[in-house]
Amino acid sequence: MAEWFEESFGEDYLLVYKHRDVQGAKREVHKMTSWLGLPKGAKVLDLCCGMGRHSLALAESGFEVTGVDLSEVLLREARRNDPEGRVAWLRADMRKLPLDGGYDAVVNLFSSFGYFERDEEHVKVLREIHRMLKPQGRFIIDFLNPAYTAAHLVPVSQRVDDGQRIDEQRAIEQGYVKKWITITNEANPGEAPRRYVERIKLYSRETFEAMLVEAGLVLEQVHGGYDEERYDPERSPRMIMVGRRP
Repeated sequence: MAEWFEESFGEDYLLVYKHRDVQGAKREVHKMTSWLGLPKGAKVLDLCCGMGRHSLALAESGFEVTGVDLSEVLLREARRNDPEGRVAWLRADMRKLPLDGGYDAVVNLFSSFGYFERDEEHVKVLREIHRMLKPQGRFIIDFLNPAYTAAHLVPVSQRVDDGQRIDEQRAIEQGYVKKWITITNEANPGEAPRRYVERIKLYSRETFEAMLVEAGLVLEQVHGGYDEERYDPERSPRMIMVGRRP
């Protein structure tokens, strides 16, 4: 039986998330690189790179970038947006990477974490981040802030894009934030709706830090967003963790 993330990150994902913009990614990369303090030419691994917006922005900033994702559909889109081949694109599971490491930094962005049911699987991902990094190599994990997410969750939303009606329902259940997506072709009411689910396990800062320690990583700073230097457990929209491999 396929995992939810094997089914959800396909063609319809491109429709549901087409609003994510390139300029925003460039601003976020500018802030990220100031936190990481990397020299030009540093080797950066974008783990769960999706359509590659941040990978390409990192490459434009002068870094040697590898973008890894499990979805061949999203990697196809990333390659389409990279005709010059500035980024090395690779399909792989984040729990077991076919790479030797030696990276100056690993970034894992926009809640591309918490996909699995068991905590041990998430620790595997963190251990792979450790393995990928050089000694003193740096990492960023950009995760959602659980308290803010719970307080600002929009239970139901609907919109129409390219003749497709996108209905989204959201809830927090048993420690996960879940989203149910239904896409209906308005031009053909007889066509069966396409349905997807997204599920991310909510981790507090304390629990996340304990998993980082278990994986041999050191947490140095936590930011509340790309325009927030300080993290507030109740009010910050994001929980952006910056640290290193000892």
